[in-house]
Amino acid sequence: MGKIRVTQVKSDIKRPSDQKATLVALGLGRINKTVEHEGTPQIMGMIKKVQHLVKTETA
Repeated sequence: MGKIRVTQVKSDIKRPSDQKATLVALGLGRINKTVEHEGTPQIMGMIKKVQHLVKTETA
Protein backbone atom coordinates (compact mmCIF):
# COMPACT_ATOMS: atom_id res chain seq x y z
CA MET A 1 0.00 0.00 0.00
CA GLY A 2 1.01 3.62 -0.42
CA LYS A 3 1.83 6.31 2.05
CA ILE A 4 -0.91 8.14 3.94
CA ARG A 5 -0.51 11.67 5.31
CA VAL A 6 -2.50 12.20 8.52
CA THR A 7 -3.14 15.65 10.02
CA GLN A 8 -4.88 16.29 13.33
CA VAL A 9 -7.57 18.94 12.82
CA LYS A 10 -9.52 18.77 16.09
CA SER A 11 -8.51 18.70 19.72
CA ASP A 12 -8.53 15.56 21.85
CA ILE A 13 -9.92 17.42 24.86
CA LYS A 14 -13.05 15.71 26.27
CA ARG A 15 -12.42 12.58 24.18
CA PRO A 16 -12.24 9.03 25.56
CA SER A 17 -8.81 7.87 26.67
CA ASP A 18 -8.63 5.21 23.95
CA GLN A 19 -8.98 7.90 21.27
CA LYS A 20 -6.28 9.99 22.93
CA ALA A 21 -3.99 6.95 23.02
CA THR A 22 -4.69 6.25 19.35
CA LEU A 23 -3.65 9.80 18.41
CA VAL A 24 -0.43 9.41 20.38
CA ALA A 25 0.24 6.03 18.73
CA LEU A 26 -0.20 7.68 15.33
CA GLY A 27 2.41 10.28 16.31
CA LEU A 28 -0.08 13.12 16.70
CA GLY A 29 -0.92 15.17 19.77
CA ARG A 30 -1.58 18.73 18.75
CA ILE A 31 -3.70 20.41 16.14
CA ASN A 32 -2.15 20.80 12.65
CA LYS A 33 0.59 18.23 13.30
CA THR A 34 1.12 16.02 10.24
CA VAL A 35 2.72 12.58 10.02
CA GLU A 36 3.16 10.05 7.22
CA HIS A 37 2.48 6.33 7.59
CA GLU A 38 2.32 3.32 5.34
CA GLY A 39 -1.27 2.39 4.52
CA THR A 40 -1.26 -0.92 6.42
CA PRO A 41 -4.50 -2.42 7.78
CA GLN A 42 -3.39 -1.60 11.34
CA ILE A 43 -2.82 2.07 10.56
CA MET A 44 -6.06 2.30 8.58
CA GLY A 45 -7.96 0.88 11.58
CA MET A 46 -6.38 3.45 13.87
CA ILE A 47 -7.31 6.24 11.47
CA LYS A 48 -10.88 4.97 11.27
CA LYS A 49 -11.14 5.08 15.07
CA VAL A 50 -10.27 8.80 15.16
CA GLN A 51 -11.53 9.84 11.71
CA HIS A 52 -13.57 12.67 13.24
CA LEU A 53 -10.38 14.24 14.62
CA VAL A 54 -8.04 13.87 11.64
CA LYS A 55 -7.77 14.61 7.93
CA THR A 56 -6.11 12.09 5.62
CA GLU A 57 -4.66 12.32 2.14
CA THR A 58 -2.38 10.20 0.01
CA ALA A 59 1.25 11.21 0.06
